[in-house]
Amino acid sequence: MIENLLTYIIFTPLVGALVVLLLPKSQSHLYRIVALVAMAVTLVLAIVAVTNFDTSVAGLTNSESQIQLTQKTEWFSIEMGDLGKFSVDYFVGVDGLNLSLLLLAAIVLFIGAISSWTVEHKKKGYFGLYLLLASSILGCFVALDFFLFYLFFEFMLLPMYFLIGIWGGPRREYAAIKFFLYTLVGSILILIVMIGLYNSVYDPFKTGVEAGIFEASVLPTEEMIIDVQQGVQNGAIDDADIVKSFNMISMADDANYLPYSILGRNSFGEIFGQSARWMAFLALLIGFAIKLPAFPFHTWLPDAHVEAPTPVSVVLAGILLKIGGYGIIRTAFSFFPDAAYHYSWLIGFFGLFSILYGAMNALAQKDLKKLIAYSSVSHMGFVLLGLAAMTVEGVTGAIYQMFSHGLISSMLFLIAGVIYDRTHDRGIENYGGLANQMPKYTVMVTIAFFASLGLPGFSGFIAELMVFIGAFKSYGVIGAIPYWMPIVATAGLVLGAGYYLWTLQRMFFGKFWVKDKAWKEHLTDLNLREYLMLVPLVVLILWFGIYPATLLDLIGNSVEGFTQLISESIQK
Repeated sequence: MIENLLTYIIFTPLVGALVVLLLPKSQSHLYRIVALVAMAVTLVLAIVAVTNFDTSVAGLTNSESQIQLTQKTEWFSIEMGDLGKFSVDYFVGVDGLNLSLLLLAAIVLFIGAISSWTVEHKKKGYFGLYLLLASSILGCFVALDFFLFYLFFEFMLLPMYFLIGIWGGPRREYAAIKFFLYTLVGSILILIVMIGLYNSVYDPFKTGVEAGIFEASVLPTEEMIIDVQQGVQNGAIDDADIVKSFNMISMADDANYLPYSILGRNSFGEIFGQSARWMAFLALLIGFAIKLPAFPFHTWLPDAHVEAPTPVSVVLAGILLKIGGYGIIRTAFSFFPDAAYHYSWLIGFFGLFSILYGAMNALAQKDLKKLIAYSSVSHMGFVLLGLAAMTVEGVTGAIYQMFSHGLISSMLFLIAGVIYDRTHDRGIENYGGLANQMPKYTVMVTIAFFASLGLPGFSGFIAELMVFIGAFKSYGVIGAIPYWMPIVATAGLVLGAGYYLWTLQRMFFGKFWVKDKAWKEHLTDLNLREYLMLVPLVVLILWFGIYPATLLDLIGNSVEGFTQLISESIQK
């Protein structure tokens, strides 16, 4: 089972989707049960993956020997004569860069399935699409073949478009189209770079087999791989024997780039008068920054969040945004570390701008969901700031921030959904003194707000602390971003406290008041289903705030290996 564990994780929700589609309409009450069971099994499998992960492995992110729980088999290949061989693998695996995000995805998707329990409109379509979306998300986090990754990345568009466009709010069509178009533009940029990388990178093992250097059945040693790489570099291996590759681990190793290929380290290729590698880096950065989202590519997010149903908002904020951050780490920074260093100041600046811009917009919002959406833009800015620092602490903080924000933002959108389910209104100024009417709900809101603003004891504090330590250390260690960036970024923490505390004061304290008197009888406190969604998130947010080593041990070695490769690349 362990050998195929990641495959089971990816396709369990897909099997659930097929079951939902095959169930007759007379059994419609089983749709939600199938979805919940499928996501519960997926969560258990993800926990098994975490418990079977060896944290002592060195974690170099450009070596397949450092990837764990791998499953690799040739999916299809095409002989292209003198152009070599076109090969695509089904290649999945985990290391410290993606394992925590795989666990996050399983947790949030399970919580989302519970949140979806009240869906009554077109249930078969909803739960089928939800499970299809779950498979696409999980596949994205574990795919290590760029072609496979791109398929999962693109396929997420379809279910998300319909989940917003059919089950969303009054302006759902506009929000769904805007989300689709923005993400599609980013996908096209990523596709262009993927094609360029494919024409620049080869698989040393398959090339060695094709050239007859060793048999396909042998387990290649590092020396054997080096022999193949040297043979390609000095022209000893014929072009017809070179097997080009979409392997993302191979793409992270400069030695696997064809001599003088357009994206190779020694290439003189230019696009619009700029280095082709730098342009490819910017295309990947923009493509994934749209998904993150970072300023100025963020404008689809508030509309999508406001119009999406609560479970979809939970998945969107909790997981989909993290695919943007993960994509930047796994592709842009890993493939083009020299370009990442060159543009580190720019990345840090846009991270800083996103922190402040998102926070100031949140401060001005009157809609609770929009406030939370803009807070997400602000918090994702910390991810960019941590990555721009290029230090172990900064990158660790960026990954921790993605994990922490996934839990906290899920909780924030759930609490927004609680009030919306009762009154169908999210206006902050339309409520007052809710603590008198809904004291247990108020406790949950207070915890979520304090966790999001980074209060010590919660996971958000650890994430932001690591980002700031890494950012302050950056200039002295690697010279990536200046000291003033993290100093100015601290203003985002003050603004965060401002919009959360102001919202808490206006909506929950003082004399009980609501805009419409008819709402009073509907404003009941939390029910069992809502407790089942919120309490586990509270426990996890506190656990990772008090015992951060639980997560740091998973990601530590891979982050050290990742930053080591960046440092070595910069020194070349």
